[in-house]
Amino acid sequence: MDRRPARRRIAAAATATAVLAAGTFALGAGVAGAAPASKGGKHAKPVTRTQVLALFDQWNAALQTGDPKKVADLYAKDAVLLPTVSNQVRTDRAGIVDYFEHFLQNKPQGTKIESVVNVLDRDTVIDTGVYAFELTDHDTGAKSTVKARYTYAYEKQPNGKWLIVNHHSSKMPQG
Repeated sequence: MDRRPARRRIAAAATATAVLAAGTFALGAGVAGAAPASKGGKHAKPVTRTQVLALFDQWNAALQTGDPKKVADLYAKDAVLLPTVSNQVRTDRAGIVDYFEHFLQNKPQGTKIESVVNVLDRDTVIDTGVYAFELTDHDTGAKSTVKARYTYAYEKQPNGKWLIVNHHSSKMPQG
């Protein structure tokens, strides 16, 4: 008895089952990745480049207050800060406040030189580029400028406020 037709039917059924399973998985992954209505959903307006750039202005204005807690308020609870003038990685509010207590003594005034904005989705954006800080030595009053590369990753919170979830800043290499 020739079993080739039966084997073909089994192979065709197995192939059809695999295709159906892959399609079901893809559909489920697409639904799982959809933004929930509470975070903006499909009716939320996408963030603009101008709005993202204004987040730095808000951060820079917080620096001008001289209050490290006001600056730390712009970071998410579980944010990571890799600061310009410290070798310590800051991973909680206390560490972020501690960094800014010292950094703010130099009366930093930031100016963006170059920005590249990437909108990842309605609730996540990255602003990367180069900025310069004018610093004033708190002992001598001497002014200096530090040029640095930066990356800010922002996430829109359920209340609609954008917070920094990751901030990396490093001095530009000389030469």
